[in-house]
Amino acid sequence: MSQPTPGPATRGPAADGPAPARRTVLRGSLAASAAALTVGGGPFASPAFALSGRPSAAWGVQTGDVTAHAGLVWVRSDRPARMLVETSASESFRRVHRHQGQLLGPGTDFTGTTALRGLPAGEQIRYRVTLADPDDPRRTGEPVTGTFRTAPEQRRDGVRFLWSGDIAGQGWGINPDIGGFRAYEEMRRLDPDFFLCSGDTIYADGVIQPSVTLPDGRIWRNITTPEKSKVAETLAEYRGNFRYNLLDHNVRAFNAQVPSIVQWDDHEVRNNWYPDQILDDARYTEKNIDVLSARASRAFAEYFPVSTLHARAGESRSEGRMHRVVRYGPLLDVFVLDMRSYRNANSPGRQADDTTGILGAEQLEWLKRELSRSRAVWKVLAADMPLGLVVTDGATDFEAVAQGDPGAPLGRELQIAELLRFIKHRRITGTLWLTADVHYTSAQHYAPERAAFKDFAPFWEFVSGPLAAGGFPANALDGTFGPDRVFVRAPERANLSPMETPQYFGEVDIDGDSGELTVRLRAEGGLVLFSKTLQPGRVGQ
Repeated sequence: MSQPTPGPATRGPAADGPAPARRTVLRGSLAASAAALTVGGGPFASPAFALSGRPSAAWGVQTGDVTAHAGLVWVRSDRPARMLVETSASESFRRVHRHQGQLLGPGTDFTGTTALRGLPAGEQIRYRVTLADPDDPRRTGEPVTGTFRTAPEQRRDGVRFLWSGDIAGQGWGINPDIGGFRAYEEMRRLDPDFFLCSGDTIYADGVIQPSVTLPDGRIWRNITTPEKSKVAETLAEYRGNFRYNLLDHNVRAFNAQVPSIVQWDDHEVRNNWYPDQILDDARYTEKNIDVLSARASRAFAEYFPVSTLHARAGESRSEGRMHRVVRYGPLLDVFVLDMRSYRNANSPGRQADDTTGILGAEQLEWLKRELSRSRAVWKVLAADMPLGLVVTDGATDFEAVAQGDPGAPLGRELQIAELLRFIKHRRITGTLWLTADVHYTSAQHYAPERAAFKDFAPFWEFVSGPLAAGGFPANALDGTFGPDRVFVRAPERANLSPMETPQYFGEVDIDGDSGELTVRLRAEGGLVLFSKTLQPGRVGQ
Protein backbone atom coordinates (compact mmCIF):
# COMPACT_ATOMS: atom_id res chain seq x y z
CA MET A 1 0.00 0.00 0.00
CA SER A 2 1.39 3.38 -0.96
CA GLN A 3 1.54 5.84 1.90
CA PRO A 4 3.50 8.84 3.19
CA THR A 5 6.06 8.43 5.97
CA PRO A 6 4.47 5.90 8.34
CA GLY A 7 3.03 7.19 11.58
CA PRO A 8 -0.07 6.75 13.67
CA ALA A 9 -1.89 9.66 12.06
CA THR A 10 -0.76 9.39 8.42
CA ARG A 11 -1.13 6.93 5.61
CA GLY A 12 1.76 4.45 5.23
CA PRO A 13 -25.80 -3.32 4.94
CA ALA A 14 -26.83 -6.76 4.20
CA ALA A 15 -28.12 -9.74 6.09
CA ASP A 16 -25.81 -12.12 7.88
CA GLY A 17 -24.53 -15.03 5.82
CA PRO A 18 -25.65 -18.56 6.59
CA ALA A 19 -24.01 -20.30 9.51
CA PRO A 20 -21.68 -23.06 8.31
CA ALA A 21 -23.29 -26.48 8.64
CA ARG A 22 -20.23 -28.56 7.90
CA ARG A 23 -17.60 -30.75 9.51
CA THR A 24 -17.46 -29.64 13.14
CA VAL A 25 -14.40 -28.72 15.16
CA LEU A 26 -14.33 -29.41 18.88
CA ARG A 27 -13.95 -25.77 19.78
CA GLY A 28 -13.87 -26.33 23.52
CA SER A 29 -10.61 -28.23 23.42
CA LEU A 30 -9.12 -25.63 21.06
CA ALA A 31 -10.09 -22.79 23.36
CA ALA A 32 -8.41 -24.62 26.22
CA SER A 33 -5.30 -25.05 24.11
CA ALA A 34 -5.27 -21.35 23.28
CA ALA A 35 -5.65 -20.49 26.95
CA ALA A 36 -2.69 -22.70 27.76
CA LEU A 37 -0.55 -20.46 25.56
CA THR A 38 -1.03 -17.51 27.87
CA VAL A 39 1.96 -17.14 30.15
CA GLY A 40 2.71 -14.49 32.73
CA GLY A 41 -0.48 -12.62 33.50
CA GLY A 42 -3.11 -12.27 30.80
CA PRO A 43 -4.04 -13.04 27.21
CA PHE A 44 -1.70 -10.40 25.78
CA ALA A 45 1.28 -11.14 28.04
CA SER A 46 4.54 -11.95 26.33
CA PRO A 47 5.27 -15.68 26.38
CA ALA A 48 7.89 -16.21 29.07
CA PHE A 49 10.70 -18.67 29.63
CA ALA A 50 9.49 -21.77 31.45
CA LEU A 51 10.88 -21.93 34.97
CA SER A 52 10.96 -25.72 34.95
CA GLY A 53 13.85 -25.83 32.51
CA ARG A 54 11.71 -27.69 30.00
CA PRO A 55 11.11 -26.30 26.49
CA SER A 56 7.99 -24.18 26.11
CA ALA A 57 5.85 -23.67 22.98
CA ALA A 58 4.04 -20.61 24.33
CA TRP A 59 3.90 -18.87 20.92
CA GLY A 60 1.38 -21.43 19.71
CA VAL A 61 1.18 -23.61 16.64
CA GLN A 62 0.08 -23.09 13.08
CA THR A 63 -0.35 -25.12 9.90
CA GLY A 64 0.17 -24.10 6.31
CA ASP A 65 -0.21 -25.16 2.66
CA VAL A 66 -2.50 -28.04 3.58
CA THR A 67 -3.57 -30.29 0.69
CA ALA A 68 -5.47 -33.59 0.56
CA HIS A 69 -2.64 -35.67 1.99
CA ALA A 70 -0.03 -33.26 3.34
CA GLY A 71 0.64 -30.08 5.30
CA LEU A 72 3.20 -28.25 7.42
CA VAL A 73 3.08 -27.73 11.20
CA TRP A 74 4.97 -24.80 12.76
CA VAL A 75 6.09 -24.09 16.32
CA ARG A 76 8.51 -21.85 18.21
CA SER A 77 10.43 -22.91 21.30
CA ASP A 78 11.97 -20.73 23.99
CA ARG A 79 15.27 -22.67 23.88
CA PRO A 80 16.96 -25.45 21.90
CA ALA A 81 14.54 -28.35 21.49
CA ARG A 82 13.57 -31.27 19.32
CA MET A 83 10.16 -30.87 17.68
CA LEU A 84 7.86 -33.91 17.84
CA VAL A 85 4.42 -33.99 16.18
CA GLU A 86 1.69 -36.56 16.75
CA THR A 87 -1.44 -36.72 14.61
CA SER A 88 -4.68 -38.50 15.38
CA ALA A 89 -8.23 -38.82 14.12
CA SER A 90 -9.60 -38.43 17.65
CA GLU A 91 -9.40 -35.78 20.33
CA SER A 92 -8.24 -38.40 22.83
CA PHE A 93 -5.11 -39.18 20.76
CA ARG A 94 -5.70 -42.84 21.55
CA ARG A 95 -4.05 -43.84 18.30
CA VAL A 96 -1.36 -41.55 16.98
CA HIS A 97 1.05 -41.29 14.10
CA ARG A 98 4.38 -39.78 15.10
CA HIS A 99 6.32 -37.36 12.90
CA GLN A 100 9.93 -36.68 13.85
CA GLY A 101 10.62 -32.96 13.58
CA GLN A 102 13.73 -30.88 13.34
CA LEU A 103 16.05 -29.53 15.98
CA LEU A 104 15.08 -25.96 16.87
CA GLY A 105 17.90 -23.58 17.64
CA PRO A 106 19.10 -19.98 17.39
CA GLY A 107 19.81 -20.30 13.66
CA THR A 108 16.05 -20.19 12.99
CA ASP A 109 15.10 -18.13 16.06
CA PHE A 110 14.01 -21.42 17.67
CA THR A 111 11.25 -21.89 15.06
CA GLY A 112 10.70 -24.95 12.94
CA THR A 113 8.27 -26.83 10.72
CA THR A 114 7.47 -30.50 10.35
CA ALA A 115 6.02 -31.88 7.14
CA LEU A 116 3.04 -34.19 7.54
CA ARG A 117 2.47 -36.67 4.71
CA GLY A 118 0.18 -39.59 4.07
CA LEU A 119 -2.82 -37.89 5.69
CA PRO A 120 -6.37 -39.01 4.89
CA ALA A 121 -8.22 -36.68 2.51
CA GLY A 122 -11.20 -34.63 3.62
CA GLU A 123 -10.76 -35.40 7.31
CA GLN A 124 -10.37 -33.45 10.53
CA ILE A 125 -6.81 -33.98 11.74
CA ARG A 126 -5.87 -33.33 15.34
CA TYR A 127 -2.26 -32.84 16.22
CA ARG A 128 -0.11 -32.04 19.20
CA VAL A 129 3.40 -30.66 19.24
CA THR A 130 5.81 -31.61 22.01
CA LEU A 131 9.21 -30.01 22.50
CA ALA A 132 11.92 -32.20 23.98
CA ASP A 133 15.26 -31.32 25.51
CA PRO A 134 17.79 -32.32 22.81
CA ASP A 135 20.17 -33.69 25.47
CA ASP A 136 17.49 -35.54 27.43
CA PRO A 137 14.43 -36.59 25.37
CA ARG A 138 12.57 -37.48 28.56
CA ARG A 139 12.46 -33.80 29.54
CA THR A 140 9.56 -32.47 27.50
CA GLY A 141 7.43 -29.37 27.66
CA GLU A 142 3.65 -29.19 27.86
CA PRO A 143 2.15 -30.38 24.52
CA VAL A 144 0.33 -27.78 22.44
CA THR A 145 -2.60 -29.01 20.35
CA GLY A 146 -4.24 -27.89 17.16
CA THR A 147 -6.47 -29.14 14.37
CA PHE A 148 -7.05 -28.69 10.64
CA ARG A 149 -9.00 -30.24 7.78
CA THR A 150 -7.30 -31.82 4.81
CA ALA A 151 -8.55 -30.98 1.33
CA PRO A 152 -11.30 -33.21 -0.03
CA GLU A 153 -10.74 -35.71 -2.82
CA GLN A 154 -14.43 -35.78 -3.66
CA ARG A 155 -15.99 -32.75 -5.30
CA ARG A 156 -19.25 -33.12 -3.39
CA ASP A 157 -17.61 -32.05 -0.12
CA GLY A 158 -17.29 -28.41 -1.18
CA VAL A 159 -14.69 -25.86 -0.02
CA ARG A 160 -15.00 -22.69 2.03
CA PHE A 161 -12.19 -20.30 2.89
CA LEU A 162 -11.57 -16.72 4.04
CA TRP A 163 -9.08 -14.12 2.87
CA SER A 164 -7.76 -10.73 4.02
CA GLY A 165 -4.46 -9.00 4.78
CA ASP A 166 -2.82 -5.90 6.28
CA ILE A 167 -2.04 -6.65 9.94
CA ALA A 168 -0.77 -4.24 12.63
CA GLY A 169 -0.35 -1.35 10.22
CA GLN A 170 -0.21 2.45 10.47
CA GLY A 171 0.56 2.34 14.19
CA TRP A 172 -2.58 0.40 15.15
CA GLY A 173 -1.24 -2.57 17.08
CA ILE A 174 -2.67 -4.94 19.67
CA ASN A 175 -5.10 -2.88 21.77
CA PRO A 176 -6.14 -4.82 24.92
CA ASP A 177 -8.94 -2.33 25.60
CA ILE A 178 -10.90 -3.60 22.58
CA GLY A 179 -9.84 -7.24 22.90
CA GLY A 180 -6.88 -7.21 20.52
CA PHE A 181 -7.23 -8.37 16.93
CA ARG A 182 -10.93 -9.18 17.23
CA ALA A 183 -11.49 -10.07 13.58
CA TYR A 184 -9.41 -13.21 14.06
CA GLU A 185 -11.88 -14.55 16.61
CA GLU A 186 -14.78 -13.76 14.30
CA MET A 187 -13.04 -15.63 11.47
CA ARG A 188 -12.27 -18.58 13.75
CA ARG A 189 -15.93 -18.93 14.63
CA LEU A 190 -16.79 -19.23 10.93
CA ASP A 191 -14.60 -22.36 10.89
CA PRO A 192 -13.25 -22.12 7.31
CA ASP A 193 -11.21 -24.82 5.62
CA PHE A 194 -8.29 -22.39 5.39
CA PHE A 195 -7.31 -18.72 5.43
CA LEU A 196 -5.59 -16.96 2.53
CA CYS A 197 -3.43 -14.14 3.90
CA SER A 198 -2.91 -11.74 0.99
CA GLY A 199 0.21 -9.97 2.23
CA ASP A 200 1.33 -7.21 4.56
CA THR A 201 1.43 -9.84 7.30
CA ILE A 202 3.47 -7.36 9.35
CA TYR A 203 4.44 -3.69 9.08
CA ALA A 204 8.19 -3.82 9.54
CA ASP A 205 8.37 -0.11 8.65
CA GLY A 206 5.59 0.86 11.05
CA VAL A 207 6.42 1.88 14.62
CA ILE A 208 3.95 0.90 17.35
CA GLN A 209 3.67 3.69 19.94
CA PRO A 210 2.27 3.03 23.45
CA SER A 211 -0.75 5.25 22.74
CA VAL A 212 -2.38 7.35 20.04
CA THR A 213 -4.97 10.11 20.57
CA LEU A 214 -7.87 9.79 18.12
CA PRO A 215 -9.57 12.84 16.57
CA ASP A 216 -12.52 12.51 18.97
CA GLY A 217 -10.18 12.52 21.99
CA ARG A 218 -10.30 8.81 22.75
CA ILE A 219 -7.01 7.07 23.46
CA TRP A 220 -5.88 4.07 21.45
CA ARG A 221 -3.54 1.97 23.60
CA ASN A 222 -1.00 -0.45 22.10
CA ILE A 223 0.92 -3.42 23.40
CA THR A 224 4.51 -2.53 22.54
CA THR A 225 7.82 -4.38 22.18
CA PRO A 226 11.41 -3.21 21.65
CA GLU A 227 11.43 -4.49 18.06
CA LYS A 228 8.37 -2.39 17.24
CA SER A 229 9.91 0.82 18.62
CA LYS A 230 11.75 1.54 15.34
CA VAL A 231 11.73 0.44 11.72
CA ALA A 232 13.09 -3.08 11.25
CA GLU A 233 16.58 -3.36 9.76
CA THR A 234 18.34 -6.25 11.47
CA LEU A 235 17.31 -9.88 11.26
CA ALA A 236 16.44 -9.76 14.97
CA GLU A 237 14.14 -6.77 14.40
CA TYR A 238 12.34 -8.49 11.52
CA ARG A 239 11.90 -11.60 13.65
CA GLY A 240 10.49 -9.44 16.44
CA ASN A 241 7.91 -7.99 14.06
CA PHE A 242 6.61 -11.46 13.23
CA ARG A 243 6.56 -12.40 16.91
CA TYR A 244 4.54 -9.29 17.73
CA ASN A 245 1.35 -10.57 16.09
CA LEU A 246 1.65 -13.83 18.03
CA LEU A 247 1.26 -11.90 21.29
CA ASP A 248 -2.44 -11.66 20.44
CA HIS A 249 -4.49 -14.53 21.87
CA ASN A 250 -7.00 -14.27 19.01
CA VAL A 251 -4.24 -14.91 16.48
CA ARG A 252 -2.90 -17.90 18.39
CA ALA A 253 -6.36 -19.47 18.78
CA PHE A 254 -7.06 -18.90 15.09
CA ASN A 255 -3.73 -20.43 14.05
CA ALA A 256 -4.45 -23.52 16.16
CA GLN A 257 -7.70 -24.15 14.29
CA VAL A 258 -7.39 -22.76 10.75
CA PRO A 259 -4.54 -23.56 8.33
CA SER A 260 -3.20 -20.68 6.24
CA ILE A 261 -1.88 -19.98 2.78
CA VAL A 262 0.39 -16.98 3.22
CA GLN A 263 2.02 -14.56 0.77
CA TRP A 264 3.91 -11.31 1.25
CA ASP A 265 3.79 -7.78 -0.13
CA ASP A 266 5.78 -4.65 0.69
CA HIS A 267 5.44 -4.03 4.43
CA GLU A 268 7.20 -7.26 5.33
CA VAL A 269 10.29 -5.27 4.22
CA ARG A 270 9.44 -1.59 3.70
CA ASN A 271 6.67 0.45 2.10
CA ASN A 272 6.62 0.24 -1.71
CA TRP A 273 9.98 -1.54 -2.04
CA TYR A 274 11.34 -3.07 -5.23
CA PRO A 275 14.56 -4.98 -6.00
CA ASP A 276 17.83 -3.01 -6.28
CA GLN A 277 16.30 0.03 -4.59
CA ILE A 278 18.58 2.34 -2.57
CA LEU A 279 16.61 4.06 0.15
CA ASP A 280 16.42 7.79 0.73
CA ASP A 281 14.94 7.48 4.20
CA ALA A 282 16.60 8.94 7.29
CA ARG A 283 15.07 6.28 9.52
CA TYR A 284 17.28 3.60 7.96
CA THR A 285 21.00 3.11 8.48
CA GLU A 286 20.94 0.21 5.99
CA LYS A 287 19.97 1.78 2.66
CA ASN A 288 20.27 -1.27 0.39
CA ILE A 289 16.80 -2.79 0.01
CA ASP A 290 18.22 -6.10 -1.19
CA VAL A 291 19.99 -6.52 2.15
CA LEU A 292 16.80 -5.68 4.04
CA SER A 293 14.60 -7.92 1.89
CA ALA A 294 16.96 -10.88 2.38
CA ARG A 295 16.66 -10.49 6.15
CA ALA A 296 12.90 -10.08 5.96
CA SER A 297 12.55 -13.11 3.67
CA ARG A 298 14.53 -15.24 6.09
CA ALA A 299 12.36 -14.15 9.03
CA PHE A 300 9.19 -14.71 6.98
CA ALA A 301 10.30 -18.28 6.18
CA GLU A 302 11.04 -18.87 9.87
CA TYR A 303 7.65 -17.66 11.08
CA PHE A 304 5.26 -19.08 8.47
CA PRO A 305 4.82 -22.66 7.23
CA VAL A 306 5.20 -22.13 3.47
CA SER A 307 5.97 -25.23 1.41
CA THR A 308 8.30 -23.60 -1.12
CA LEU A 309 10.34 -21.87 1.59
CA HIS A 310 11.09 -25.01 3.61
CA ALA A 311 13.30 -27.97 2.78
CA ARG A 312 11.77 -31.40 2.58
CA ALA A 313 13.23 -34.39 4.38
CA GLY A 314 16.53 -35.36 2.81
CA GLU A 315 16.96 -32.03 1.01
CA SER A 316 19.72 -29.64 1.97
CA ARG A 317 17.83 -26.47 1.07
CA SER A 318 14.39 -25.19 0.16
CA GLU A 319 13.29 -23.88 -3.21
CA GLY A 320 13.31 -20.40 -1.71
CA ARG A 321 10.40 -18.84 -3.61
CA MET A 322 7.06 -17.44 -2.56
CA HIS A 323 4.97 -18.19 -5.67
CA ARG A 324 3.40 -21.62 -5.73
CA VAL A 325 0.19 -23.56 -6.39
CA VAL A 326 -1.73 -25.02 -3.47
CA ARG A 327 -4.06 -27.68 -4.86
CA TYR A 328 -7.11 -27.96 -2.64
CA GLY A 329 -9.00 -30.87 -4.17
CA PRO A 330 -10.95 -31.10 -7.44
CA LEU A 331 -12.79 -27.82 -6.89
CA LEU A 332 -9.93 -25.41 -6.24
CA ASP A 333 -6.35 -24.52 -7.07
CA VAL A 334 -4.86 -21.43 -5.38
CA PHE A 335 -2.14 -19.71 -7.43
CA VAL A 336 -0.12 -17.70 -4.93
CA LEU A 337 1.61 -14.83 -6.73
CA ASP A 338 4.68 -12.82 -5.72
CA MET A 339 4.20 -9.32 -7.15
CA ARG A 340 7.11 -7.95 -5.12
CA SER A 341 10.33 -9.94 -5.58
CA TYR A 342 10.66 -9.83 -9.38
CA ARG A 343 9.13 -6.48 -10.31
CA ASN A 344 10.90 -3.61 -11.99
CA ALA A 345 11.34 -0.22 -10.32
CA ASN A 346 8.28 1.87 -9.56
CA SER A 347 7.95 4.51 -12.29
CA PRO A 348 5.35 6.53 -14.22
CA GLY A 349 4.62 3.23 -16.00
CA ARG A 350 4.45 4.53 -19.55
CA GLN A 351 6.91 2.06 -21.16
CA ALA A 352 5.72 0.64 -24.48
CA ASP A 353 7.83 -2.50 -23.91
CA ASP A 354 8.12 -4.15 -20.50
CA THR A 355 9.07 -7.81 -20.16
CA THR A 356 9.80 -7.63 -16.42
CA GLY A 357 6.54 -6.06 -15.28
CA ILE A 358 5.28 -6.87 -11.80
CA LEU A 359 5.73 -10.65 -11.93
CA GLY A 360 9.01 -11.04 -13.78
CA ALA A 361 9.28 -13.03 -17.00
CA GLU A 362 10.02 -16.36 -15.31
CA GLN A 363 7.09 -16.18 -12.89
CA LEU A 364 4.73 -15.22 -15.71
CA GLU A 365 5.76 -18.30 -17.70
CA TRP A 366 5.37 -20.43 -14.57
CA LEU A 367 1.87 -19.06 -14.04
CA LYS A 368 0.82 -19.72 -17.63
CA ARG A 369 2.15 -23.26 -17.44
CA GLU A 370 0.43 -24.05 -14.14
CA LEU A 371 -2.88 -22.52 -15.22
CA SER A 372 -2.80 -24.69 -18.35
CA ARG A 373 -2.16 -27.80 -16.25
CA SER A 374 -4.88 -27.08 -13.71
CA ARG A 375 -7.95 -29.33 -13.76
CA ALA A 376 -9.64 -27.64 -10.82
CA VAL A 377 -13.09 -26.17 -11.35
CA TRP A 378 -11.95 -22.83 -9.88
CA LYS A 379 -8.56 -21.17 -10.16
CA VAL A 380 -8.01 -18.40 -7.63
CA LEU A 381 -5.25 -15.96 -8.52
CA ALA A 382 -4.07 -14.82 -5.09
CA ALA A 383 -2.53 -11.41 -5.81
CA ASP A 384 -0.84 -9.23 -3.21
CA MET A 385 -1.80 -6.11 -5.21
CA PRO A 386 -4.89 -5.13 -7.22
CA LEU A 387 -4.98 -4.90 -11.02
CA GLY A 388 -7.18 -1.95 -11.97
CA LEU A 389 -6.93 0.19 -8.82
CA VAL A 390 -4.51 3.09 -9.10
CA VAL A 391 -1.97 2.81 -6.26
CA THR A 392 0.57 5.62 -6.30
CA ASP A 393 4.15 5.86 -5.03
CA GLY A 394 4.91 9.53 -4.57
CA ALA A 395 3.95 12.29 -6.99
CA THR A 396 4.82 10.62 -10.30
CA ASP A 397 5.37 6.88 -9.79
CA PHE A 398 2.97 3.98 -9.43
CA GLU A 399 3.14 1.03 -7.05
CA ALA A 400 0.77 -1.57 -8.50
CA VAL A 401 -0.22 -2.46 -12.10
CA ALA A 402 -2.47 0.44 -13.08
CA GLN A 403 -0.91 3.85 -13.77
CA GLY A 404 -3.97 6.06 -14.27
CA ASP A 405 -3.92 6.09 -18.08
CA PRO A 406 -7.15 4.48 -19.36
CA GLY A 407 -5.68 3.82 -22.79
CA ALA A 408 -3.87 0.84 -24.27
CA PRO A 409 -1.63 -1.20 -21.92
CA LEU A 410 1.69 0.38 -20.97
CA GLY A 411 4.34 -0.48 -18.38
CA ARG A 412 3.32 -3.31 -16.05
CA GLU A 413 -0.11 -3.46 -17.70
CA LEU A 414 1.56 -5.13 -20.71
CA GLN A 415 2.39 -8.22 -18.68
CA ILE A 416 -1.13 -8.49 -17.26
CA ALA A 417 -2.57 -8.04 -20.76
CA GLU A 418 -0.41 -10.93 -21.95
CA LEU A 419 -1.68 -13.12 -19.12
CA LEU A 420 -5.34 -12.22 -19.68
CA ARG A 421 -4.98 -12.87 -23.42
CA PHE A 422 -3.41 -16.26 -22.65
CA ILE A 423 -6.30 -17.23 -20.34
CA LYS A 424 -8.84 -16.34 -23.01
CA HIS A 425 -7.14 -18.07 -25.94
CA ARG A 426 -6.34 -21.22 -23.95
CA ARG A 427 -9.96 -21.21 -22.75
CA ILE A 428 -8.94 -21.53 -19.11
CA THR A 429 -12.13 -21.56 -17.09
CA GLY A 430 -13.01 -20.48 -13.57
CA THR A 431 -10.43 -17.77 -12.86
CA LEU A 432 -10.96 -15.00 -10.31
CA TRP A 433 -8.62 -12.59 -8.54
CA LEU A 434 -8.45 -12.03 -4.77
CA THR A 435 -6.36 -9.35 -3.10
CA ALA A 436 -6.06 -6.95 -0.15
CA ASP A 437 -3.48 -4.10 0.13
CA VAL A 438 -5.67 -0.98 -0.19
CA HIS A 439 -7.39 -1.13 3.24
CA TYR A 440 -11.03 -1.26 2.19
CA THR A 441 -13.33 -3.80 0.53
CA SER A 442 -14.71 -3.79 -2.99
CA ALA A 443 -15.77 -5.87 -6.00
CA GLN A 444 -14.66 -5.01 -9.54
CA HIS A 445 -15.92 -6.64 -12.73
CA TYR A 446 -13.59 -6.39 -15.74
CA ALA A 447 -15.07 -6.62 -19.26
CA PRO A 448 -13.58 -6.03 -22.75
CA GLU A 449 -16.54 -3.95 -23.95
CA ARG A 450 -15.60 -1.27 -21.40
CA ALA A 451 -11.83 -1.61 -21.91
CA ALA A 452 -9.14 -0.08 -24.08
CA PHE A 453 -7.52 -3.53 -24.28
CA LYS A 454 -10.18 -5.97 -25.50
CA ASP A 455 -8.50 -9.33 -26.08
CA PHE A 456 -9.54 -10.98 -22.81
CA ALA A 457 -12.50 -12.71 -21.20
CA PRO A 458 -14.46 -10.98 -18.43
CA PHE A 459 -13.38 -11.66 -14.84
CA TRP A 460 -13.94 -10.53 -11.25
CA GLU A 461 -11.51 -9.05 -8.74
CA PHE A 462 -12.47 -8.94 -5.06
CA VAL A 463 -10.65 -6.83 -2.46
CA SER A 464 -10.83 -7.25 1.31
CA GLY A 465 -8.84 -5.78 4.18
CA PRO A 466 -7.48 -4.55 6.46
CA LEU A 467 -7.60 -7.23 9.10
CA ALA A 468 -5.91 -5.15 11.82
CA ALA A 469 -4.73 -1.79 10.41
CA GLY A 470 -5.91 1.65 9.32
CA GLY A 471 -8.79 2.14 6.89
CA PHE A 472 -8.41 4.33 3.79
CA PRO A 473 -10.63 5.89 1.09
CA ALA A 474 -11.21 4.03 -2.17
CA ASN A 475 -8.63 4.28 -4.93
CA ALA A 476 -9.42 5.54 -8.43
CA LEU A 477 -9.95 3.00 -11.23
CA ASP A 478 -7.89 2.71 -14.40
CA GLY A 479 -9.97 1.93 -17.51
CA THR A 480 -7.39 -0.09 -19.48
CA PHE A 481 -9.04 -3.43 -18.60
CA GLY A 482 -12.55 -2.01 -18.22
CA PRO A 483 -13.21 -2.33 -14.48
CA ASP A 484 -16.66 -1.53 -13.11
CA ARG A 485 -16.75 -1.02 -9.35
CA VAL A 486 -19.89 -2.98 -8.50
CA PHE A 487 -19.47 -2.55 -4.75
CA VAL A 488 -17.21 -0.60 -2.40
CA ARG A 489 -17.13 0.11 1.32
CA ALA A 490 -14.38 2.48 2.41
CA PRO A 491 -13.94 5.32 4.92
CA GLU A 492 -14.07 8.94 3.82
CA ARG A 493 -10.74 9.95 5.37
CA ALA A 494 -7.32 8.36 5.64
CA ASN A 495 -6.02 6.05 8.35
CA LEU A 496 -9.10 5.48 10.47
CA SER A 497 -8.27 3.27 13.43
CA PRO A 498 -10.05 -0.05 14.02
CA MET A 499 -12.02 1.79 16.73
CA GLU A 500 -13.43 4.10 14.03
CA THR A 501 -14.04 1.77 11.09
CA PRO A 502 -14.69 -1.98 10.88
CA GLN A 503 -12.05 -4.40 9.68
CA TYR A 504 -12.83 -6.46 6.58
CA PHE A 505 -12.34 -10.00 5.34
CA GLY A 506 -13.81 -12.00 2.49
CA GLU A 507 -15.36 -15.46 2.25
CA VAL A 508 -15.37 -17.86 -0.70
CA ASP A 509 -17.84 -20.75 -0.60
CA ILE A 510 -17.75 -23.37 -3.38
CA ASP A 511 -20.77 -25.68 -3.46
CA GLY A 512 -19.83 -29.30 -4.04
CA ASP A 513 -23.04 -30.24 -5.86
CA SER A 514 -23.46 -27.35 -8.30
CA GLY A 515 -19.87 -26.11 -8.41
CA GLU A 516 -21.14 -22.56 -7.91
CA LEU A 517 -18.72 -20.18 -6.18
CA THR A 518 -20.11 -17.50 -3.89
CA VAL A 519 -17.99 -14.57 -2.69
CA ARG A 520 -19.10 -12.68 0.39
CA LEU A 521 -17.45 -9.44 1.47
CA ARG A 522 -17.69 -9.29 5.25
CA ALA A 523 -17.25 -6.57 7.85
CA GLU A 524 -16.22 -7.14 11.45
CA GLY A 525 -19.35 -7.50 13.54
CA GLY A 526 -21.00 -10.29 11.53
CA LEU A 527 -22.20 -8.25 8.55
CA VAL A 528 -22.21 -9.55 4.98
CA LEU A 529 -21.87 -6.39 2.90
CA PHE A 530 -21.97 -7.89 -0.59
CA SER A 531 -22.47 -11.30 -2.16
CA LYS A 532 -21.88 -12.58 -5.68
CA THR A 533 -22.37 -16.12 -7.04
CA LEU A 534 -20.36 -17.23 -10.07
CA GLN A 535 -21.10 -20.17 -12.33
CA PRO A 536 -18.50 -22.90 -13.01
CA GLY A 537 -17.05 -23.90 -16.36
CA ARG A 538 -16.88 -20.46 -17.97
CA VAL A 539 -13.88 -18.71 -19.49
CA GLY A 540 -15.32 -15.36 -18.44
CA GLN A 541 -18.04 -14.25 -16.04
